[in-house]
Order: sequence, then structure tokens, then C-alpha cells
Amino acid sequence: MQSDSCDPDRPTHPGTFPNCEAGKSDLKSAERSIVFPVSVVLPAGGTGERTGLQTPKQFCLFLGRPLISYTIQAFERVSWIQSIVVVVAKEYMDLMTDIVQQFQHTKVRVVPGGSTRHRSIYNGVLALSEEGEEGKPATDKAKVVIIHDAVRPFVEEDFLHKIAMAAKEQGAAGAIRPLVSTVIATTSEGYLDHSLERAKYRASEMPQGFTYDVIHQAYQKCSESDFEFGTECLHLALQYCGTNAKLIQGPPTLWKVTYKRDLAAAESIIKDTLSRSACVITGGSAQAVTLADALQKAVAALNVVRVCRSHPTKMKELDVIPDLTGENGAYLLNDWNFIQVSVNRSCLSEVEALLIDLEAAKRALLHPLVVILVLLSGSDELSVSGRVVEPEAIMDLASAAKLRNILLYGIQLHQSKDTQRWERSVLRVAEITSALIRERSPALVGQLLQA
Repeated sequence: MQSDSCDPDRPTHPGTFPNCEAGKSDLKSAERSIVFPVSVVLPAGGTGERTGLQTPKQFCLFLGRPLISYTIQAFERVSWIQSIVVVVAKEYMDLMTDIVQQFQHTKVRVVPGGSTRHRSIYNGVLALSEEGEEGKPATDKAKVVIIHDAVRPFVEEDFLHKIAMAAKEQGAAGAIRPLVSTVIATTSEGYLDHSLERAKYRASEMPQGFTYDVIHQAYQKCSESDFEFGTECLHLALQYCGTNAKLIQGPPTLWKVTYKRDLAAAESIIKDTLSRSACVITGGSAQAVTLADALQKAVAALNVVRVCRSHPTKMKELDVIPDLTGENGAYLLNDWNFIQVSVNRSCLSEVEALLIDLEAAKRALLHPLVVILVLLSGSDELSVSGRVVEPEAIMDLASAAKLRNILLYGIQLHQSKDTQRWERSVLRVAEITSALIRERSPALVGQLLQA
């Protein structure tokens, strides 16, 4: 098969990352509920040779968090998935256990893999059987097993629902995608032998789903050659159980992190998802509200410019609120970005209160939060209770917040009676804010930038 390096079905930003909290689903979950037990096996024993990195790609960090943790989260947030078995090479068992503990994954069990992909998957399937033998009621034993690659983090709940339901009804189901390259056969001398008609074939993808009995029986019956050289679970189900899998067209988001360029694309997707929205907190000050409204319009204007220029990243939408009390407290659980607009005297106390609220909500466990302190000043000095606020004070506050995975930045804006100058300054704040939220750069933490 030809290289996928020019694959038009694999854009730089091929999908979105689910941003629900672990264990929580979106509003459509009730419509996608499943009444039979579903478990997941994530084979994660790859060495990452094709990325050219010493660290296996499933353990590469994105915003301080390994790729496999994002994949686990994609399944863990689905309420009807009861357990996740992660299969890793023996030498990475301790690392994987540490990841589960650090990011508080609650549905996960880690088991050692085998010498090949199929042996590892079989170990995961057997681990599900052991769960049923350790005192669990028979009704809790997995009826359907979903097998998915640990390096495909962008799988979505609605497609998992389709796979699980089809597997329950047919015994096996799998995702497919159109071929985008022509498949050819070559002679031993390196010449073209023949090619396949692309329209008749499809690429087999993950996830794949099976009833437990089908996948367990298939592995019990398969040969040593299958364990050593086989790659397709659906084929084993057909060959050894006579189960013809239902094939379901999957979305482009099912792509696999395979090459080094894919690591950059995956991080870009995660950043895009985290940077789509922010809330502006005014504290009720009339001056702060005026600035927040102007900032909201400036961001909207920037968004129009980006769309007209076909920029791949959609700009953020801003919600303006006076505080985080009452119903506004929901922003603490839903947003990843916060802009505190402060006027002179209360600037540091306001942002300190926000940091305390965010820490209490444990929002920074899975992703780094961005807090931007926008300081509106009528003079060149910022004061709190009559004292000048030194940049070192903001830096100290930011350094402490960074230890809790909260990235604090500062932007100073001087108020002006000149309308044009004021509009330019607000637009500059919007540009800086957008860039800070998008890039989440640790290097700029604690800096007081000038707009």
C-alpha cells in the first residue's frame, strides 16, 4: 500500500477531543444508554518504532499528560462502559500503574502483555474473565468486549454505541474507512504485478466489538501462527467462530497516532478543543464590565478574520459573568480558560480567590487550566490597597499556581480617552489572550504583558 503521508482523509485537525470529565457524559447519554455489560481492552504494548522516538508513543506527553491517558478518558467518560483493561509490556507495568493513579482513572485494570499483539489482546480478554471469577455477579460479566488501540484517543461515544450494539446483535462488529491509496502487489524483482480496485476495498480500523463468548472462543481455537503473525481480530471471529462481522463506516477521528508528525497533530487537536471558549469574570465593576464587553466584540471580530482566511483554528467564544457564585459556578466544571478583569485595588485578591476555587474544583487534574489576569489601569502604576504591585508578586503567585497545573498570565491595559487608541489596545488584549489560551506556554507563566 502506498504511504499515507499525503492522505487527504487525514487533515492536520481531523477531529475533536472529548472534553467531558471522566465518568461524566453529555446530554445525549440517556439516548445512547446500554443495558448490557460492556468492557474495553486497550492493547498498549507497541514500541513506537515508526515514530523514531525512544519513548513508546502511548506514553508521549501532551500538555503534561501521556497519550494513553487521553484514550482512557475517552472510554472512562462513557457511563455504560464498566471496565477498561490496559495491556502493556511487562517493563512498563509500573509506569502504567503510576499513570492510572496520577490521573485518577477509576475503571482501569493494568495487565501484562504478550510477545505479539494477539497474545496481548488475549491476555486482556482473559483478564475480563478473571474479573467475573472474583466474586462479581454473573450479570456483571462483560457481554460485549470493545477492542481499541491505545494510540487512537479521539474515539467518540456515539460511534462506540454503534459498535457495541452491532456486536451484541451480530457477534462481532468493526470500524471501516475508505481506502485513499491504491493497493498494489509487486514481483520479487520489484516490478508492478497487479493492483486492486480501490472502490471494492475498505481499510479496517478500530474500535472493534465482540460478544465475550465469540472473542474468547476465537482465541482459544486460533493457531500459533495466528498468535504470531495475525493482525485482524475480525478475521479470527469469522474463521474460528463463523461470525461474520457487521462493518460500520467510521468517522475521520478514528485515525491512529503512528508517525512523529501525528504526535504534533494530536497535541494540536487537544489544544484546539481546550481553547474554544473562556469566561470573563468582571467582579461587578462597571469599568471591568465595559472592558469585558469590548473584549468580547474584539474576539468575535478576530474569529471572523480567521474564518475568512481559512485558518484551521476557531477562535474562542467569551461568556461574561460577574462572579462564579450560584449558577455561574458551573463554569468551574465546564471551562478550561478564565479571564479575570481587575481594576486597580483588588487585582491580586480577585485572582487569588479564583485560583482557590479552581483548585477546590480539581479542574486541573486532566488538563492545564489557563487564568489570565487583565489589569485595567488609569496610570502606569498598579496598586492594591495603596501599594504598588510589583511584577514579582504576580510571578510568585503564578509559580505557586503552576505547581497545581494552572497557568497564570498577566496583561496590563492602560485606559485611554482616545477611542481609536482604546480600540487598538482592546484588540491587542484579544490577540494576546487568544494566543495564550491556544498555546498554553509554560515559558510565559507569570509574565505581565503590555497591551
